Amino acid sequence: MSRKLVRPSYDQALQILRSQSFDVKSFSGVANGSLVSKHGVAAVLVPGQTKDQPTAFAIHPGVLVRGEVARLLDRGYQKFIKTSQYELPATAAQLQAIHTFSEELKLWIGDVSLYNESLGTTSDLYQYDRLKGREAAQPSAARPWELADGH
Repeated sequence: MSRKLVRPSYDQALQILRSQSFDVKSFSGVANGSLVSKHGVAAVLVPGQTKDQPTAFAIHPGVLVRGEVARLLDRGYQKFIKTSQYELPATAAQLQAIHTFSEELKLWIGDVSLYNESLGTTSDLYQYDRLKGREAAQPSAARPWELADGH
């Protein structure tokens, strides 16, 4: 029998997080946003738009660098921590902290934990160096079944 997922309201979720040793503060960068942090990792939560999802992520979990939640960037060969000013290689300890924080946060706010996310840390953005510039329009392939001269 499947277990029913309990989703607390936004205010209840913030209270639960405070009781679980999360640091919860208002976040001025997002309307109605709350910065939730623990062990050097943070995320910004906002009230959800639907009854099915009372709490939503405005900024997904990332390492807290000088008061800014850093974005996790994957370049194929290594993950990076990216802020508006810095881009630093991510350490194994940082990746483990993000993963642990994400799983614990999702548990307490009643969010769904997906299988691929529970295996390890997933990135917000994937930029592979070998694929850079491939977005440019490529000439269309020749179609031998179409007549070129209009005959």
